Amino acid sequence: MKAILSADRNWGIGYQNKLLVTIPSDMRFFRETTTGKVIVLGRKTLETFPGGLPLKNRVNIVLTHDKSLQVKDAVVVHDLEELMEELKKYPEEDIYVVGGGSVYELLLPYCDTAYVTRIDMAYQADTFFPDLDQDPEWELVQESDEQTCFDIEFTFTVYRRKQK
Repeated sequence: MKAILSADRNWGIGYQNKLLVTIPSDMRFFRETTTGKVIVLGRKTLETFPGGLPLKNRVNIVLTHDKSLQVKDAVVVHDLEELMEELKKYPEEDIYVVGGGSVYELLLPYCDTAYVTRIDMAYQADTFFPDLDQDPEWELVQESDEQTCFDIEFTFTVYRRKQK
């Protein structure tokens, strides 16, 4: 399982249920990486998608405590056990955790790779991803050259869980 996200200098990933910033090349990377794959997300993240609808050309698995939630073109699960049972249907390398904060927190222990677009700015944030630079279980294994979108500098990075 993999995580995919964008984070600012302080590992902030969202504010008031929105991304901190939208970078077209980051969105393109997300789309190219997850198309044809399985994405795992929470209900609040689903609500941020265009029209509040599942993303096309992917298997969308929504994790929610809301037992009444039904989502057209998505699989809805209600706890970790139900999610793990559902994920057995798919190759592990095709599964991407796409947020939000509580879903990342719950599933990071099951991830072996994190694709993180690191944004060289600090934004006002109320949702954070764990700081992988400070986590001894993770190491930065790849980093792109610095890129710029308007006045925003960022890099595409890959973190891997160290083998035990």
